[in-house]
Formats: sequence, C-alpha cells, structure tokens
Amino acid sequence: MDLFNQNLSEKKAPLADRMRPTNLDEFVGQGDLVGQGKILKKMIESDQLFSIIFWGPPGCGKTTLARIIAHATKSNFIQLSATSSGIADIRKVVEQAKMQLRAYQKKTILFIDELHRFNKNQQDTFLPCVEDGTFILIGATTENPSFEIISPLLSRSRILVLKSLSKEEIKSIINRALKDEEKGLGKMKIKIDDGAINFLANSSGGDARTSLNALEIAIGIVEDNNKGEKEITKEIICEALQHKNLMYDWAGEEHYNVVSAFIKSMRGSDPDAALYWLARMIEGGEDPEFIARRMVIFASEDISNADPMALVIAVSTFQAVRFVGLPEAQINLAHAAAYLASAPKSNASYMGLLAAKEDIKKTMNLPVPLHLRNAETSLMKNLGYGEGYKYPHDHPNEKMDYLPQELKGKKYYRK
Repeated sequence: MDLFNQNLSEKKAPLADRMRPTNLDEFVGQGDLVGQGKILKKMIESDQLFSIIFWGPPGCGKTTLARIIAHATKSNFIQLSATSSGIADIRKVVEQAKMQLRAYQKKTILFIDELHRFNKNQQDTFLPCVEDGTFILIGATTENPSFEIISPLLSRSRILVLKSLSKEEIKSIINRALKDEEKGLGKMKIKIDDGAINFLANSSGGDARTSLNALEIAIGIVEDNNKGEKEITKEIICEALQHKNLMYDWAGEEHYNVVSAFIKSMRGSDPDAALYWLARMIEGGEDPEFIARRMVIFASEDISNADPMALVIAVSTFQAVRFVGLPEAQINLAHAAAYLASAPKSNASYMGLLAAKEDIKKTMNLPVPLHLRNAETSLMKNLGYGEGYKYPHDHPNEKMDYLPQELKGKKYYRK
C-alpha cells in the first residue's frame, strides 16, 4: 500500500491530513521517543520491528508515527478502526499479511486505531499472529492500556506513552501549515497575527488535529478584506473553536483523574483549584449528582468534626442538585466546593474507624462487657447483665470502661 505518494492536495483532503508528516524529520513532538538514539528512531534505523501500543491523548501523533514506521521500513500497512471493524475484518488482514510475507517476503504492519474498543475475544485473535510474526501490531489508545488491553497482548507489546503537544509545538505546526505552498496554505493570502496564533495554540489542548482543523474552518468562514486577504483574528479563531469538546471521558481514565484532582484540591484547602476541576467536570458533562455524592463523602472523611456544618452543606447540596438540576445546580456545586475547600480539616473520625476495624479483624467477636448489657429478663439480671453500670448523667465524674477488657485503654479517636 503506497502511503504517501497520493496527491492529497488535488483530492482536497482536510488540512490536518495534508500536513501529516511523512518522516521523523518532519515530525513535531515526542522527542523522548523519536529523537536521536531514542527507541523509535533506533527501531526504524535497524529495521527491527516489534509490536507497539501507543497510549496518548488525541492529536499527539499516534497514527502518524505508525504510518512513518511503515513507510520507513517499506512495510505493508493496513489500518483498521476498532469502532467499525470486527473479527471477520481481522481474519481478512491475517490472510493478506500471510500472502505478502509468502509472496514478497514483505512485513505487514496492522494499525488498530482505538484498540481499547475491541473486546477481549477480538483482542485474543491477535495473539497467534503477533506471536508467530504474521504481522506487527501497532495499536493506538487514549485509555490506560492496563485497564483496557488484555494481559497477554500487553506482554507481547511495548507500551509507549505519548504526551500532549506543547504550545510551542502546536505553534510550529500552525506556522508550517501557513507557509507550506504544496500541502498547506502558503499560496493563499492569509493575514494572522501572533495573538491569534497564540490563542489557537493555547486553545487546542495539545491536539495538532484540532489546531489545524480550527485554522481551516477559520479560513473558510472569513471573507476577504479589501486587499484580497483572509484576515484571521482571535475572534474568528474563537468562533472556529466553539464546538471543540473537552477531553473528558466519563467512562474512562480521565474521569477518575479529574475527580481525583478535585478531591485532592479540596483536601489541600485550595478553593481556586477545586473550582477549576469542578468546572472541568461540569463542562465535560459529568453527572452533577456524582459530584455532589463525592462531596458528601469528603465532608465526613476529610473535615468531620473540625467543622460539623460541612456535612450539612454537602448533603443540602446533593438535595439541591437533585431538586434544581443543571444548569443552575452548578451554582450549588460551586458553593459547596468552595466551602469544603476552605473549611478546617480533620480525618480523625475516619482514621479512628479504620483503626477499630483493624482491631476487629485481629480480635474478632470479643464479648460485650456485662455492665454494658441490658438485663431484659430476670435470668439476664441473675447472670450479671447491667451490673455496675452507672448512668453518666447521674454520675458525671465517674469514669467507666466501654471497650472489651482486651482493648482497655485503646485510643482510636485522636483529635
């Protein structure tokens, strides 16, 4: 399959596809993987291929790197998407790969986009082919492979972590697209200032595809000025980006990452950070009742008796969220998040509970002391139930033991 010799400009491919790098020299970012002496650079130079799982956010170069590896090693390249392919498609690839190997001694790279969306049985079908070298598997995933990819496949692959592109890397990609006369926008009369480019780079979330798509949309929606130029301003870029979604997969790892950051910000008494992560969850479409439930737990776990009103406010917020609903409920959530983050902190009651549970595991069913038992019958009374118990309101100065004898003097609650 010829990956790069098609005239994409003539086919009016999207700008992001036209500007896709064809070799490592053109590739921007991921220096710890593609730089001199780094793993992918050495793999390509030695032509010693191995199966890889690229784990990283959207637009960081996963697909592009797979294509560059195939092109540089003159391998047959087949791409499938886990969202639209099944076992029948995989079997066809296996036959094609075997034919290429048998007839032409040519290696095949099978690239699976969104590998995590294949179920266990589908992932199992790769194992024999990866094991015997029928094809080299390169998978791309935005989700943590340890959660989404089966262990046998993980053990046969190298996990390479890709990072979001930096603002400067995104700016480099934008500027290259603006200057490139063959594949980019260099032949067009485009006027764009540094402020607009900086805004675009900042707003792209480290996603090269997002930045180029937004730039192309911006050029498409703006009319020529009196000099025949496409004048791109920050306002035009903002309009082009208005439908960009936050990376927040409520069913995946990012969901847990953002929730964790929210809780830790409140625990660290940083209301500014707490409100930021709260806004990330709201904008990402998180269930507001889930957020409220987490705050109810937090109020007792991390504040407790240092400020008893914290639990009252958290529970009231949950009720308000259920009663009001979004969008107004976000005001209730912000109120509670700011209060909980600013409140004094104590985990004494929670730590005390955990310590008591540990002792219960060690000592199991210690008998309740007789003086703490109620004598409901005459038999119980004759056996000493309740004997020696003194009502604290009548004997405020007398100290009694309330723990089993074996745990006498044990301290669980430490203020």
